[in-house]
Amino acid sequence: MSTREVTLHDKFDLTKERVLMNGTQALVRLMLMQSARDKAAGLNTGGYVTGYRGSPLGAVDLQMQEAARELEDAGVLFQPGLNEDLAATAIWGTQQAELRGEGKRDGVFSLWYGKGPGVDRSGDVMRHANMAGTSALGGVLMAMGDDHTGESSTVCHQSDWALVDAYMPVLSPAGVQEILDFGLYGYALSRFSGLWCGLKVMKDTVEVTSVVDGSPDRMSFVTPEFEMPDGGLNIRLGDHWIPQEARLVDYKRFAAEAFSHANKLDKRVWGKPGAKIGFVAAGKNWLDLVHGLGLLGIDEDEATRLGITTYKVGQTFPLDMKGFHDWAEGLELIVVIEEKRKLIEVQIKEAIFDDRRGRRVYGWRKGDPHAEELFPVRFSLDPMMIAEKIGGILVEEGRGTEAINAGLEAVRAAQVAENAPDIATRQPYFCSGCPHNTSTKLPDGSRAYAGIGCHIMAMWMDRETSGFTHMGAEGANWIGEAPFSARGHVFQNLGDGTYNHSGLLAVRAAVAAGVNITYKLLYNDAVAMTGGQSNDGDLPPDRIVRELLASGVSKVDVVFDAKEEPVRSDFPKNVGWYERAELPKVQERMARTEGVTAIVYIQTCAAEKRRRRKRGTFPDPDKRVFINTDICEGCGDCGVQSNCVSIVPVDTELGRKRAIDQSSCNKDYSCINGFCPSFVTIEGGKLRKGATVELDTGNMPEPDLPAINGTHNVVITGVGGTGVVTIGAIMAMAAHMDGMGAGVMEMAGLAQKGGAVHIHCRIAKSPEDITAIRVAVGEADTLIGGDLVVSAGSKTQQLMAAGRTTGVVNTHEIITGDFTRNPDLRIPGDRLRLALEARLRNQFIAFDASELAAMVLGDAIHSN
Repeated sequence: MSTREVTLHDKFDLTKERVLMNGTQALVRLMLMQSARDKAAGLNTGGYVTGYRGSPLGAVDLQMQEAARELEDAGVLFQPGLNEDLAATAIWGTQQAELRGEGKRDGVFSLWYGKGPGVDRSGDVMRHANMAGTSALGGVLMAMGDDHTGESSTVCHQSDWALVDAYMPVLSPAGVQEILDFGLYGYALSRFSGLWCGLKVMKDTVEVTSVVDGSPDRMSFVTPEFEMPDGGLNIRLGDHWIPQEARLVDYKRFAAEAFSHANKLDKRVWGKPGAKIGFVAAGKNWLDLVHGLGLLGIDEDEATRLGITTYKVGQTFPLDMKGFHDWAEGLELIVVIEEKRKLIEVQIKEAIFDDRRGRRVYGWRKGDPHAEELFPVRFSLDPMMIAEKIGGILVEEGRGTEAINAGLEAVRAAQVAENAPDIATRQPYFCSGCPHNTSTKLPDGSRAYAGIGCHIMAMWMDRETSGFTHMGAEGANWIGEAPFSARGHVFQNLGDGTYNHSGLLAVRAAVAAGVNITYKLLYNDAVAMTGGQSNDGDLPPDRIVRELLASGVSKVDVVFDAKEEPVRSDFPKNVGWYERAELPKVQERMARTEGVTAIVYIQTCAAEKRRRRKRGTFPDPDKRVFINTDICEGCGDCGVQSNCVSIVPVDTELGRKRAIDQSSCNKDYSCINGFCPSFVTIEGGKLRKGATVELDTGNMPEPDLPAINGTHNVVITGVGGTGVVTIGAIMAMAAHMDGMGAGVMEMAGLAQKGGAVHIHCRIAKSPEDITAIRVAVGEADTLIGGDLVVSAGSKTQQLMAAGRTTGVVNTHEIITGDFTRNPDLRIPGDRLRLALEARLRNQFIAFDASELAAMVLGDAIHSN
């Protein structure tokens, strides 16, 4: 089989048209494409990117930095923001660059990025800047990362209505290709209408990898006939807010609608005029709809036969009313499939309010406000729920078929399996050697608030940590609670990134209020949740200490890991210094101190420490800790002391003991803080690595590859942080190199911290054969199970079907984080294997991949 010539750099190479990339990388390529389009049009424009990272847009800055040379050559400047609203204000500034005759460019096209809560906090600048307008040769896109299910957020957020409130158009791409296409459209729309444009991205559309057409000239746009006000719609110098509002309401909103209609962003996909039932959806929900119809055995031909038509909305606000009217002509029933608070549905009802002609509109409910709930406004929708709802509607409307009834039965059976209790679960946990294992401990009788960051996981670790606020307000809730509470003092965990983002203001507010609170500022020198980036603004701990003291904090102590002791002369002289073993005493004293105090806890993020050691940029202590199982009594005190997941059970002839997993150990050494004689430390020695057996595979024949009818669907499971995502990336690249289509979606979020990770991968003969990447009920052809617990979980089981799915599963009983607190915890391996055997029957292949990797490759870490 011949393979195409592919490099990892193709995604940023505009000479390569067919490329494999994820949604975040598409934002980088979008900037390069817009620059190339402007140059081809004879324009001398510049580009600007700023924002603040956060899942599902947690790696935008990393990707922009990777493409630094290409961006510079294209005249695009990337400048990460200190927080979201300041970044948005900088974007506003780019649109003013040429207003005073001082501009170096004809205009600046700009991209803001941030997750939903960042959209909320930027509302003020969004309203101001959108009223002011955009440059005629500039334009603004806001990539808003929404997390409808709160998978990696402290709120289930939806940003659409925040943009509607500011009169900003909302574009809803349904995948990586449309991030490119709608992004180019958004810049054209922004220049024409003078509006900032929102680009709504979610896990299913941005944390996915696909083969796309990345040609800069792929899209062309039509300028509609539109009656402009005097002076046009773009930004003006010395413009007053009252005429700004008038232009926004009277012209700009309608200009955006006219632009959408002229460029046919919303379109009929299935069915023909004369159909009687119409389904409407956008973005992620469009993928869900197509998937749901597929579960009912409905394809394009069957939809036409049943009198069904579908309408894909690209611009969810303002809706192209004329285009919708044309599509809806002759329909008897319109069903709007939409998550969260309904935006498309209310516009559709407005569109046909004066011309109803008996047409019914189903969405949140079946027409009547008090009727049965159809598509809820809470949490999310999935293909199974949609299939069940629309299947029921089709049966009610007299369009039931054997295929639809069979699909409904399969969906209901899968829902029963989904609702079955899990035999075992894998919850996210602190990494081995994580600073938070120690820093989040409290004195007896104390209480702490959580905050935004990894340390929020202390809330499920029996550490008297409860309650949290949005980012940057940590501790401000105590200002209101304290006067009405019998408790005299609380601790507040605060990450260094959050402090730099906006948390300092909360500290100042606590000082102004005179409350008794101790901020535990956790300086980890990296943003572990989104890829190990350094903190924006390069704020070292000595400057943090100076800022705290200057803000009126009465006492600041530095607590540190002795292996990473800072240079004391860099700090103010009136600061206390303590090794981390003394943290309990420091906290007890702070709890008795009046006013606002602070502990700056300095220890590098464990995940980043491991990365830096691999690169040779961080000290690697020449000491390792082992447990002598002949002496160990299996009491579990080492787990209590360290809270470390590198402490694992080991069964011996004398019972269950403990061992240190040397593959994952980060050399934190806190496990030896107890009074256990079983610990052995070795200095100067090297781990005995290397294979203990040779594996002779002989002459392995080429496998018989299965025929692909549509897509071949692979589900990969495992423990977060063990390379599960990499497996999906390798499979997608291999398919791409073979000239096939591939799509991968990462189901990780907070689970990347030792939790349950799922990767969905679809492989097809061509990219056009792949729509939704998420694998739905019973669709998995192959299960690659890197972890027994996750593979046997109900979330995975519902994706498999007996007779269709073949599962290859690692049966090694990888312990969960709960073992640190429950020394008697056991993974119910036999029950988990039986559950998989019952589901997969004779297509279940099980072996201990961890043991095999240790024997053949010398380290169990290679098991995946």
